[in-house]
Amino acid sequence: MRRPSLSVLVVGCGNIGGAFDQVRSRNAWPLTHAGAWTRHGGFRITACADPDAHRRAIFLRHWGVESGFDSCTQAIDSGERWDVVSICSPTASHFYDVMTALQSQPRLIFCEKPLAPTAAEAEAIVKACETAGVLLAVNHTRRWAPDVREFGRQLATGEHGEVRSISARYGKGVLNNGSHLLDLLSFWLGPLELLSAGRAVHDFWPDDPTVPALLAASSGICISIGCAYAADYSLFEVELVTSTAVIAMEDGGLAWRLRLPGPSTQFAGSKTLDAGRRLPGRYLEAMVGAADNIYDGLLNDAPLLSTGSTALVAQRLCETLRNEASPAHRPDKP
Repeated sequence: MRRPSLSVLVVGCGNIGGAFDQVRSRNAWPLTHAGAWTRHGGFRITACADPDAHRRAIFLRHWGVESGFDSCTQAIDSGERWDVVSICSPTASHFYDVMTALQSQPRLIFCEKPLAPTAAEAEAIVKACETAGVLLAVNHTRRWAPDVREFGRQLATGEHGEVRSISARYGKGVLNNGSHLLDLLSFWLGPLELLSAGRAVHDFWPDDPTVPALLAASSGICISIGCAYAADYSLFEVELVTSTAVIAMEDGGLAWRLRLPGPSTQFAGSKTLDAGRRLPGRYLEAMVGAADNIYDGLLNDAPLLSTGSTALVAQRLCETLRNEASPAHRPDKP
């Protein structure tokens, strides 16, 4: 039996909208909204919107899209209607674009993270979607990565013993990248409490510093978060010290490292950790997982793994962290 086809409007034709995949093999796991919709097969991108005419033309040609508009407003005013609206515009435009998209009553809005520049705007978006009866998914991507979900299950069932502590490192803004990290930790551990915020570092965005922090999970697990500097290199890692191993998610989820204890070769009666094994991660499967979950949610009422409500938890914590941080530090650029 042929699957129903759902129509999609993509708002924003930049990197995450489709450009990352326009220079990659069509056989590669997609990194973008357009790539995920196309790879899935149950969606049809029938229109896009972007104020940059050149970028819009490339998107139309590459993805075989019929209609192009210079804004979300123009798209909605055209009278066309879509089952799904992908919001891939800059963060500052999310609030306006979501509210505009709601006028056409789509079945679901899939919005990039962060949901909005402020928690107040994010709350308004969530409430407006609930009032309109429109589903809202937010692209905290790792919630759709199969290995991230499986690792969360393993933590919940105690397969790695007791979690003693967690350390993490990120850069490129507490809202833009830190929201991914805080959402991931919440996904695995449940509610988080901010114990203290450190000195903010402006490493990329002028209005979104990277902030170190000390947090605690509801179980009492201590979590320390350190800063990288985005101009040096990208860094997004989480390391868990458990009673049975040290387990690290590296390269943003592209790899994992497992270090196991064994008898010390130097100190009798002691155990030490080995050098570890690096294992492949499944982060690149996340966007396909998002499309699968959204399709199942629309056709079979399956629960969405990343929603406006879950994104709002991370957004509020990001805002609190930024507000409580010490004055920003601006290190000299190389």
